Amino acid sequence: MYHKQVLMNRFAPDQVYRAIADPTRRAILDLLSVSDRSVKELTAEFTISQPAISQHLRELRAARLVAAKRVHRRNQYRLTATPLRPVLAWLGRYRHLVDPSGPHRANGAASPAAPRKSGSRKEQP
Repeated sequence: MYHKQVLMNRFAPDQVYRAIADPTRRAILDLLSVSDRSVKELTAEFTISQPAISQHLRELRAARLVAAKRVHRRNQYRLTATPLRPVLAWLGRYRHLVDPSGPHRANGAASPAAPRKSGSRKEQP
């Protein structure tokens, strides 16, 4: 029983991927990236109910993507983006497929899509 509780309470990186898989939760993260907000303020931005927003916030809290701070009688939620680092690192491996000429090319090598320059041919205008 103890082992199961430890596993259930332990932070799993897959929780971050599950949390950001939902478009509503991504929209909540977008809003929180601009400013801290209460559940009421978040609910005003969506066409879903306050309990539904609260459920999304529970999922985001479980993934440690948001943190709540008690302000008077309500919780203010803020983005905690640190758990997104592994996601960004994983996505970084695919960046060259989307943006082959981007600044992420560390060694300055020419991208496969870049035209080669030849010294014997004149450049076309």
